[in-house]
Amino acid sequence: MSGATQTMPDRGLAELAGLTIVPKRFYGRWIAAAAILFVLAWIVKAFAQGQIAWPVVAQFFTAPAILAGLVNTLIMTVCAMGLGIVLGVVFAIMYMSPNPVLRGVALFYIWFFRGTPLLLQLLLWFNLALVFPTIGIPGVVEWRTIDIIGPFMATLLGLGMNQGAYTAEVVRSGILSVDLGQTEAAKAIGMTRLTTLRRIVLPQAMRVIIPPVGNEVISMVKLTSVASVIQFSEILRNAQNVYYANARVIELLIVAAGWYLLVVTLLQIGQFFLERAFSKGRGERRAKPQVAEEAAA
Repeated sequence: MSGATQTMPDRGLAELAGLTIVPKRFYGRWIAAAAILFVLAWIVKAFAQGQIAWPVVAQFFTAPAILAGLVNTLIMTVCAMGLGIVLGVVFAIMYMSPNPVLRGVALFYIWFFRGTPLLLQLLLWFNLALVFPTIGIPGVVEWRTIDIIGPFMATLLGLGMNQGAYTAEVVRSGILSVDLGQTEAAKAIGMTRLTTLRRIVLPQAMRVIIPPVGNEVISMVKLTSVASVIQFSEILRNAQNVYYANARVIELLIVAAGWYLLVVTLLQIGQFFLERAFSKGRGERRAKPQVAEEAAA
């Protein structure tokens, strides 16, 4: 309404002067939109006319090998993210602890796992038997490392511990976002450090923690493909096994890309609703001053 009322005097003056109001032309926008549409049309045409057997794509999209890889990818995503979140919370608390030993251990953990490539960590875990032939309590119970740390366990440890280092920084930033006065008030009424953290700090820090952790979950779905180098049977490796047999390389890669996009899209929708659920209180507090101003007006 305000914009309309502001333009009414201008229109009246223009009519009295016999002038015609010409709307501003955004030629740059039209040119950019046309260029984007041209590129998209060219890409669609290339895929439509390329040597791609689309019936093969449809045939293998629900093939048992691909679906088994999808299940393994989802299971690994849940397990690795669960391990990463637990480690992230633990090491974030250790990082902020006044105990110099705990703080030093947390600093070393974050430094090492953030400073080395994920692929290198996966290979180290997969070849751990070369350093530790057996795992257990010497003289009491021992197992061969090669029997314990197979492709699944090596992938879980590699992805989970790598994720824990990044999640620790996310959790620490969320904890620091909570006002220090609330912690002091909790101490004043007799709450312990852990109780304050569990009941006061972490629930409020979730607003800051949820968005980046949601992004990390989406990234984890795609990071599982790196584990194909250590023979973990996720979507990409199973797709590779199939196209090694039938030589339909691009078709199987399209199948894998389609499943990744579908899973990521569903996770993004879930992340949207989760973020909205945790930000309800903040939205209500922001709306109250506006309601008060409207009532005063």
